[in-house]
This record gives sequence, structure tokens and C-alpha cells, in this order.
Amino acid sequence: MAENTQVYERTLEETPTWAVAVVCFVLLSVSIVIEHIIHGIGKWFKKKHKNALFEALEKVKGELMLLGFLSLLLTVLQDPISKICVSKNVASTWHPCANPKAPKTSQSEDESEDFQINSRKLLQYYDIIPRRVLATKGYDKCDEKGKVAFVSAYGIHQLHIFIFVLAIFHILQCIVTLALGRTKMRKWRAWENETKTIEYQFYNDPERFRFARDTTFGRRHLNSWSQSTISLSIVSFFRQFFGSVNKVDYLTLRHGFITAHLAPGSHARFDFQKYIERSLEEDFKVVVGISPIIWFFAVLFLLTNTHGWYSYYWLPFIPLVIILLVGAKLQMIITKMGLRITDRGEVVKGAPVVEPGDDLFWFNRPRLLLFLIHLVLFQNAFQLAFFSWSTYEFSVKSCFHETTEDNVIRLVTG
Repeated sequence: MAENTQVYERTLEETPTWAVAVVCFVLLSVSIVIEHIIHGIGKWFKKKHKNALFEALEKVKGELMLLGFLSLLLTVLQDPISKICVSKNVASTWHPCANPKAPKTSQSEDESEDFQINSRKLLQYYDIIPRRVLATKGYDKCDEKGKVAFVSAYGIHQLHIFIFVLAIFHILQCIVTLALGRTKMRKWRAWENETKTIEYQFYNDPERFRFARDTTFGRRHLNSWSQSTISLSIVSFFRQFFGSVNKVDYLTLRHGFITAHLAPGSHARFDFQKYIERSLEEDFKVVVGISPIIWFFAVLFLLTNTHGWYSYYWLPFIPLVIILLVGAKLQMIITKMGLRITDRGEVVKGAPVVEPGDDLFWFNRPRLLLFLIHLVLFQNAFQLAFFSWSTYEFSVKSCFHETTEDNVIRLVTG
């Protein structure tokens, strides 16, 4: 225990100069390498005319600069903040864990030693025990007054680490989501190529009259269940699990988009799949950023990790519920666009033309769905980052993971 204690009490004067030089050299080298990698990726985006992805990369660089500035503030203000004293009664509330309990006598010596090390880390996290302030000289002033620090230096240090872990997980998860989305969209290429064939143009002859319900799109959406809001909601909810983007929906939406925005005769020349890819990149530029509202939610998520709130039983399910509602809503929008076709008449000329509108979305705000997806990605990254950070710093046997259900729920729902 004494050796572990010295790790936190070692001052700069006791550190060899060569060790400081080596650490500075390594950090500087890593920073230069990362900078050149980001610069190379940006040049490749420019060369490939991926302007939206280049702007997303610039936003990531801005987020990294913000985190660097936040890191600098935490480092500079660490000592002043740790000297703010509050009473022990106030400091004993809203802890993420209960006070560590003594290990059972049946535990082995190794388990007992690990428990003592992790317990001491948690006590330093709470600033319950007297200790030297991390990377500063002198004993804790608050302890001399019979109080504890508002935020201990060790707590600021852990917050510092967690913020960086959270940002990394958020960026990586957005990149993985973009990659999975582009992978799923590859099968749309065959559908797009089909629109160039003579068979497709013959079947969708613009001079051909048909009943709306007899079209492929009509048979999929214009049924008895689509007339009731309740049955429509139920069918839309389950449809998202079985091919959320159907071929007939893709072709119908493509036809409606070209009819509304392009000149007649553009059906065979326009590449709708590439347009959707560019739109996905534009949306990625939004979700990869961390806005002030998202940071505010991050603070709320931190507050929920309070002992006794059992947030691991309900917090991971919030993004799951939101994303299922968003998926069901998007399915309902496609069906409602089909119902509008019948409002204009039972007979359609050529392929059915759908007309999207803001009134189909919640509160007439289509971008609200994008914000909800952004929030889900961030909250999911928060859960995974919190699990990784707490496991690495305090081990998987710490009070942050008191039950197996906690670990399973966080990882499976993520």
C-alpha cells in the first residue's frame, strides 16, 4: 500500500530530468504524427471531392482543439479548484459509488490487495482521506479545516481522462455508423442500375394509367391497416426490422424526387444513390460534432451515475427507445406519402409520385430526427466510454460494476 501511495505523492522535484524529456519527446512525436495523418486524410478528401467529409474532418479538428483547450484549463485550474472546500455533509452526497466496504475474510491476498488499491483510488476520487494534491506540493488545506475539497485534484484528473475517452468513442462510433450505412447502401447500386434498363422504363411508362392500389408501391402501403393510426404505428414499428429500405420504396422515392426537382427526361441520367451518399456525408458532418446542447446532456448523464439511482437499469434503454421510435416514424412517413396519392385520385398516370412535406415530421421539423439520431449516438458513446474508463481506472470488480447485469446491459444495448 505504501508503494502505491507514493505514486500519487511524487512531486516534480523528485522526477529525473531525463524522464521528463523522454515524456515530452514522445508526446510531441505522437502529436506530429497525428497531425500529419489528419492532414493527409484532408488532402485525400479534397482530391476525391468529398467536400462534406472534409468539413466533417475540420469539425473533428475543431473538437480536438476544444478538448485541448479544456485540458489546458483543467491543468491550470486544478490547484485552485481543489482548494475550494465544502463541508463533509455536502461532500458525502451524490457519490457514484457507496463507500468501499471491507473485503470478506475468505478473499485471497491478491484479491484483498486489489480491493485495497481500488478502494484507495475511490477514496481519493471522493477526497475522503488526507493526501497530497496531485502534481502539487503541500498537504490538503481542506483537511486541516475539517472539510473536503469541492472537487479533488484526483477527481479533476479522472474527469480529464473521461472527457477524452468520451470524445474518442463518439468520433469512432460516428465513423463506424457512417461506414455501416455506406455498406448497406451498396445494394442500392443494383436498384439504381435497374432504372437505366428498357424493362424498367417500359413498366413505368409515363403514359400508362393504373389504379394506385394496383401498383407495387400501392400493394405495399395502401392496405386496410394504413387507414388506422394505431394499426399503422404497429406495422411501421415492426417493418423497420425487416428491410427498412425496400426496393419499391427506393424506386418510388427516387421517382418522386426527380419529378419534383429535376427537368422531365432526367430519370435515366440522374444517379439518386450518389445523391443519397452525399446527403449521408452532409448528415455525418452534423452528428460528428459535439454541440453545447450535447455537452449539456453529457453533464446530465454524469449526474445519473449516482449511487442509488440504478441508472444502469434504465439509462442504456433511452437511446434504444428513441432510435426505435425514429425508425417507426420514418416508416410511417413513407406510408403517409402513399396515402396522399389516393387523396389526389384513385388512378395514377405512370409511376406513382410521392410528395414529401415537413408536416409529416414531428412538430414540422425534419431535422429533429437528425438531432435525435445525434443524441442517440452520443449517449451510446457515453455508455461505452464510461464502461471503458471505469474498468481501466478502477477495474471491472469496482463498485462502478457492482452487478453482472450492469455490464451486460451497458454492452448489449450499446
